[in-house]
Amino acid sequence: MTTATTAAARAHRGIETSGRSPEELRELVSHWGAELELAPAEDIIEWAAATFGDRFCITSSMGDAVLAHLAAKVVPGVDVVFLDTGYHFVETIGTRDAVEATLDVTLLTITPVQSVAEQDAAYGKDLYKTDPDLCCKLRKVQPLAESLSHYDAWATGLRRAETHNRVIAPVIGWDAKKGKVKVSPLARWSDEQVEQYIAENGVLVNPLVYDGYPSIGCAPCTRRVAPGEDPRSGRWAGTTKTECGIHS
Repeated sequence: MTTATTAAARAHRGIETSGRSPEELRELVSHWGAELELAPAEDIIEWAAATFGDRFCITSSMGDAVLAHLAAKVVPGVDVVFLDTGYHFVETIGTRDAVEATLDVTLLTITPVQSVAEQDAAYGKDLYKTDPDLCCKLRKVQPLAESLSHYDAWATGLRRAETHNRVIAPVIGWDAKKGKVKVSPLARWSDEQVEQYIAENGVLVNPLVYDGYPSIGCAPCTRRVAPGEDPRSGRWAGTTKTECGIHS
């Protein structure tokens, strides 16, 4: 249960930075995508860990610890990458710290190149208001891409039930922009399955989830959701923006 930056952690553990070629990775996706489509989440994680070894990680936004909990059981010590944008709710940082303290994972906290103050100086105050796409690119998309350069495959908590844009999210897919295998062990899980797993296993959940925030992002760009509203309607409310760019 360790926290470190990606570069420092991987240098300390002596992990190689070279991996399979894009062609080899795409071949794996082509062969195993259909094979694992209906497999249990644990089997999907086990396959990814066996196939990619230290070049496999999971990412978590710390809305809950379901994926981290599953991965810790199957692959003790697995790398869990968390993007600290500098704009997170206190509760999200607290959930990250609790995951580190209670699960057998290696927690890697990734930060953008610029602090919030440095970004304000370079682009103007509150870039998330004036150009939210650029803000997400600088504070999420680019830092994640850099951190994933050390891996061949990454697992996300992406679920098809969360939004219409994610209906076709494959369990094992090819992320052409990142040149990585994208693993979504929970893709087929319904909201009810997530709730059942949390209840049966005592999984950590960000307390904001129980305070009207079913989808949690950066504090300035996330609002409470009224009963009956789309769970993701609280993200970038009042704009046409629906995704930060990590999954596009």
